[in-house]
Amino acid sequence: MDLRQLECFIAVAEELGFGRAAERLHTVHDSVSRQVGRLERELGVRLFDRAARHVRLTAAGERLLPEARAALAAAARVRATAVGISAGTEGLVRLGTTRAFADRVYRALDTLAARRPGLRVRLERAPQEARLAAVRSGTFDAALVRGVRHAEGVVLHPLWTDPLIAALPASHAAVLGLADDEPPSLDRLAKLPLRLVPRAANPAFHDLVTAALPDWTPGPPFTTLQDTLTELAAHPEPSWTLFYPVGAVLPAGRLTFRTLPGLTYPVSLAVPAGRPPAPPVQALLDALAATAPGTPDPAAPGRTAPLTREAAPVPQ
Repeated sequence: MDLRQLECFIAVAEELGFGRAAERLHTVHDSVSRQVGRLERELGVRLFDRAARHVRLTAAGERLLPEARAALAAAARVRATAVGISAGTEGLVRLGTTRAFADRVYRALDTLAARRPGLRVRLERAPQEARLAAVRSGTFDAALVRGVRHAEGVVLHPLWTDPLIAALPASHAAVLGLADDEPPSLDRLAKLPLRLVPRAANPAFHDLVTAALPDWTPGPPFTTLQDTLTELAAHPEPSWTLFYPVGAVLPAGRLTFRTLPGLTYPVSLAVPAGRPPAPPVQALLDALAATAPGTPDPAAPGRTAPLTREAAPVPQ
């Protein structure tokens, strides 16, 4: 059966006549009669009693009429949804992300819900290389990535830059001659051994730091951010570490956190190459770009959620 057959069936049932149904559908009597006849043959039931002076529904026709109306209503909803997807007001966006972006993502989703309540975003967590691969294959519609400046098969839309935060024992800050809340210079920090994430774990971040600190001195190994901060606070030997905002970390006593001036880490939305973003993806991109540029404070009171390996500057 097709939708035109159902339309003719409903029109005849409501108008109680093939001629009036034809006028309503802007066609001719014979066309409506043929469509209804085909529907009856396909269903294997008689829908109308044509012997009477007026066309009447049979028992089968009465039972099938609400189903036919429901089918047409469902088809109308399909059309309306397709129009909404084309306009970016409806649809589903499969977004590759990680917990490190949670604050920004949820603010963008609030913005999107206010602007386009019919648009849904499904969050898909995966490591960064897997997110990029999923965008290339079409499994994800878009993905948030950090520190990527070029990737084959995707287009990168810059969103924001994250600052880099130095963490070091407060006693070492005093030794370096840093006043309270004074941003440290890289020259001063280069005097201390650096606990840096291995390049194999996060190549882009490692290369950014080593380019900015060509004379850096390797310190004790970096494991996870939370464990490294705990080690910094517990051991007396001088060292420091560097990270970008990744959400809440457990407070570590005797540490000071300083934002490094002029050293930032880019975050972009990766979408498939070769075509402009689909309207729903463009709506998400606009909402992400509109998020306020606040920077989480890793030492802020009340931040007690532990930072997992996924959120630390290791593979993302």
